Amino acid sequence: MSQWGPTARLSYWAFHADRRPAYMRFAYLHLGSDRGAEQAVDAAFDTIMAEWLRMLHMDRLDAYAWTVLKRCIVDRQHPRDPWRHRPEPMDTSAFEAALREARADRYEVLTDTIRFYSAVSRLVERQRDAVLLRYGLRCTPGEAAAVMGVDEATVRSHLGQAHRRLARLLDTSAGS
Repeated sequence: MSQWGPTARLSYWAFHADRRPAYMRFAYLHLGSDRGAEQAVDAAFDTIMAEWLRMLHMDRLDAYAWTVLKRCIVDRQHPRDPWRHRPEPMDTSAFEAALREARADRYEVLTDTIRFYSAVSRLVERQRDAVLLRYGLRCTPGEAAAVMGVDEATVRSHLGQAHRRLARLLDTSAGS
């Protein structure tokens, strides 16, 4: 980085400051711990930094960075030690949602949340990312698009497809 020009340095740190909060929330959703999320995001930004000068010439810099982040999350989800278990996002999110819901029947909230996250896990990757960013992290479609490095219309399309697929999956699983 010391050999970069001031514009490249400034653009990298602006990108870092803009994306890090959303990347951390997304990584936490997948990894279930602050430590795991921080390690994944730090690894992603290390890779991005190493590739930054090349990335500046890409049409979809954000999309490439998103791919790097997702690869770093997968690396943390599947550690080299096969005996070590890490919680999946559904392991913790469902319980947290049940605890937040004070007025509703906690068992019902928990089972509905587990069913929902189970259905979300069956979506294709881009649809799942859009749903998690939009509803899990409460990003607007525009914010989700910026994080994923795609057009807002693409996120809206992924969300529409996900809604239809989730409706079918949840309708099918309700009858089981």
